[in-house]
Amino acid sequence: MSHAAGAHAVHHAPQGFIRKYIFSMDHKVIGIQYWFLALTAVFVGMTLSLFMRLRLAWPTASIPFFGEGPMTPEAYLSLVTMHGTIMVFFVLTTAPQGGFGNYALPIQIGAADMAFPFLNMMSFWVTLLGFFVIIAAFFVTGGAPIGGWTGYPPLSAVGEAAGPGQGLGMTLWIISIAIFAVGSLLGSLNFITTTLDLRAKGMSLMRMPLTCWAWFITAILMLLSFAVLLAAGILLLLDRELGTSFFIPAGLVFSEQVLDHRGGSPLLWQHLFWFFGHPEVYIAIVPGMGVTSQILSTFSRKPVFGYHAMVYAIAAIGALGFLVWGHHMFISGMSPYSAMVFSVLTLSIGVPSAIKTFNWLGTMWGGQIRFQTPMLYSIGFVSLFVSGGLSGPFLGQASLDLYLHDTYFVVAHFHLVMGVAAIFGMFAGTAYWFPKMFGRMMSEGLGKLHFWITFVGVYAIFFPMHYLGIAGHPRRYAETSGVDYLASLQPLHEFITIAAIITISAQILFVINFFWSLRAGKKASENPWEATTLEWTVPSPPPHDNFGGKVPVVYRGAYEYSVPGVAQDYIMQTTPDNEVVKAKSK
Repeated sequence: MSHAAGAHAVHHAPQGFIRKYIFSMDHKVIGIQYWFLALTAVFVGMTLSLFMRLRLAWPTASIPFFGEGPMTPEAYLSLVTMHGTIMVFFVLTTAPQGGFGNYALPIQIGAADMAFPFLNMMSFWVTLLGFFVIIAAFFVTGGAPIGGWTGYPPLSAVGEAAGPGQGLGMTLWIISIAIFAVGSLLGSLNFITTTLDLRAKGMSLMRMPLTCWAWFITAILMLLSFAVLLAAGILLLLDRELGTSFFIPAGLVFSEQVLDHRGGSPLLWQHLFWFFGHPEVYIAIVPGMGVTSQILSTFSRKPVFGYHAMVYAIAAIGALGFLVWGHHMFISGMSPYSAMVFSVLTLSIGVPSAIKTFNWLGTMWGGQIRFQTPMLYSIGFVSLFVSGGLSGPFLGQASLDLYLHDTYFVVAHFHLVMGVAAIFGMFAGTAYWFPKMFGRMMSEGLGKLHFWITFVGVYAIFFPMHYLGIAGHPRRYAETSGVDYLASLQPLHEFITIAAIITISAQILFVINFFWSLRAGKKASENPWEATTLEWTVPSPPPHDNFGGKVPVVYRGAYEYSVPGVAQDYIMQTTPDNEVVKAKSK
């Protein structure tokens, strides 16, 4: 156990606007900066998805910003590529870990700041640079890349010969991902060091909130996986710019010309990318699991059911996440024996996921549930995680995946379990920590209205896609109106698009609630949710060094709710046994 809270992180309060709010080394400001970056990125990503849905629902219509007549298939593929990339990297990776993790982790373990404040600041600015670079791809000659968010070679490796956007646009895409990987590596080192070295006296690992465990495990995943992605990106750049042949095989013909490459393997990229790519699923979802565990316990007024099992389940999900990348490659021609191994490992990861799900239900069971906005979002997270996860075993079976792999079934699966479930975790975290971050309460009425429209909307968007996939509807196609067997599915595309328009429009409610509450929300008390963890022992918002120069001492675990024989229904982690107020005997 570490008692060195704040020893590595001492720095004076900044003076002046620039050092306080722009180039800040305060973990709280950096967390908010990450959050606003993700907010910007998610609206860019949603706008791109809206253009895609309009093209699919009404194939012959003219769409603003895309010229006269229908959107071209190349323009559609560029939207698919940029939507996936921006959402996966700059939203699903940035907000849960960089945003909420940066803000709350040091306070929850009793530290004054992150272990390396300057490195923390650099990780944000490197990430922001990566975002600027990928946005620049829209505006260069040839436009944005069309190779998909997975960047498969040889399409991504041969340059302009592969099509519009595969020139400078594709190069910027690779550079952006490499820059993002560097920022993520810097951040992950900081999270790991902070968690292991800066815990307050009494804060053993098994007394940490599950949020801290989730951010810690996620940081380990990021450290191991983004290093591989960075190396793969560098090799891909070498193929494109210096004529190497890591991913380009011999005898490849583009535009009736044989390319001067030999010995490369496109499958090598797939192995490297998916060795990163499947842990990335858990990088996006594990922080949401931690936030959900925290909120379900707080608003059920019950301890987390099976705390130790939850910790081991998070660790097992992280470990198994590195062993299942091959299930993304069942159709690549791999040996059926390899496919069988990856299939068994893929199904095994459902065990710790099921443990967490049943423990969430056990946490709520018999509790005095308070259906406030953070709780609604967390229940929504559980619902979406389970609904999306149930389709996973189908894709984990090689024989079934051969049919479903290139269909909308996959789109439905990963959007539910990795996309909107993780985003509901972000909504929950925002509603939960908003009073601590800004000293004011968000509107419950607007929050609940936003929850219900969004919750119903995302099911209306993504659940019908399972049916499209089972019917054999291919993904990534801009138009299928000329395919007879798909003609009857066109009304379903129109329904999904209308649901998407309504759901995307409803996000304006969230933005209004957020910015209105910043200025006019009810002032928050120090502990408005009557929670037990350390961030609720300091003022709202906290001072520069979090605890006003006093290092907290921890006496108990993070979830002591409804303790028998105690007057209040919760005991703070910093309350010693001799100060616990006993209930009056009847």
